[in-house]
Amino acid sequence: MRASLEVADIFRAAGPAYRTAHAGHLSLVQLKVMTAIENCRTAALGGHVEACEDCGHWRIAYNSCRNRHCPKCQGAAARTWLAEREADLLPVGYFHVVFTLPAEVADIAFQNKAAVYDLLFKAASETMLTIAADTKHLGARIGITAVLHTWGSAMTHHPHVHMIVPGGGIAADGTRWIASRPAFLLPVRVLGALFRRLFLTRLIQLHQAGRLAFFGKAAHLADRRAFLRHLAPVRKKRWVIYAKPPFAGPQAVLAYLSRYTHRVAISNRRLLAFDETGVTLRYKDYKRDGPERQRIMTLPADEFIRRFLLHVLPRGFHRIRHYGLLAGSARKASLALARKLLKVAPPAEDDAAEEPPDHRSPCPCCGGRMVIIEAFARWRQPRAPPAMSPIIREVAS
Repeated sequence: MRASLEVADIFRAAGPAYRTAHAGHLSLVQLKVMTAIENCRTAALGGHVEACEDCGHWRIAYNSCRNRHCPKCQGAAARTWLAEREADLLPVGYFHVVFTLPAEVADIAFQNKAAVYDLLFKAASETMLTIAADTKHLGARIGITAVLHTWGSAMTHHPHVHMIVPGGGIAADGTRWIASRPAFLLPVRVLGALFRRLFLTRLIQLHQAGRLAFFGKAAHLADRRAFLRHLAPVRKKRWVIYAKPPFAGPQAVLAYLSRYTHRVAISNRRLLAFDETGVTLRYKDYKRDGPERQRIMTLPADEFIRRFLLHVLPRGFHRIRHYGLLAGSARKASLALARKLLKVAPPAEDDAAEEPPDHRSPCPCCGGRMVIIEAFARWRQPRAPPAMSPIIREVAS
């Protein structure tokens, strides 16, 4: 069912003026995202006609844009991804760990998204794998699923990585599974110190190699001395790593992943109103507790679009990555060994070709199954009324 207000509605109404006002300052990727969201599920992308097998009711369904930044297109992508990941789950507790960049570094990331976001992934994953392998801590090779988020609840720039980590790993000699403590995975202070060192060392190397660009108010950071002065405060700060207690079973892990892996800057559900005063939305103020945490704000339409576009990722950038036992090349063998050491049966393999799940909503009149009876190309409309399929014609007669 369509939300009463969507990001697409705001883009269609305010997008043309925003493009004109910011001509020359929007990247090609941002412009493509705006166009994709505006055209999503409209005649611009073509579509098909669905009809009910039972009562003959029909409806038009326009094609999705399938852009990863579109709030409407992430549901199906998330379901497909989760179905693939379900077979990877182990019968152990799973921890949720978050690595966040300090504000001073986030400012650098804003102008160097591809380089700094990639460094965030690499430094955070190496930190986890190194401390977990240390015999003073867990002494095991662990697996990690990492997801990049670049936003806070108010759509401000807040880059951080969420990690889902099994509570244990395989010993270095591969002969046993080493379980973590029930409510403790790794010491967050130790993680924070190593993460800070790895990240800052490599960030300075990127600067020395000329791989960072600065413009506007940050142009002075191109100078090495100014850059080092900018980083001086964060060298002394404690970089806080957040670790949640383990999830209550594999199904809770999947439920969590379904909310986080394919989320975009804001969902349509959080939009409340759009009028001449701006866009009104719900957000969470994490400085408050209890019911006071849920807040409402109104942003001018231009500011809403600006904040949304802050989170458009560089072309080809992978925002979901796997490390350690879950790394692509070794995942199958590593999980097989982990199950053997945990003495659990491997997931059953169904050789029969399964029909892909039907995500079409049922008939609004009788609840029957909807089938496609006609397709039409971009910028075209279906014939009216559409031709009946043989199934429907038979039912109707």
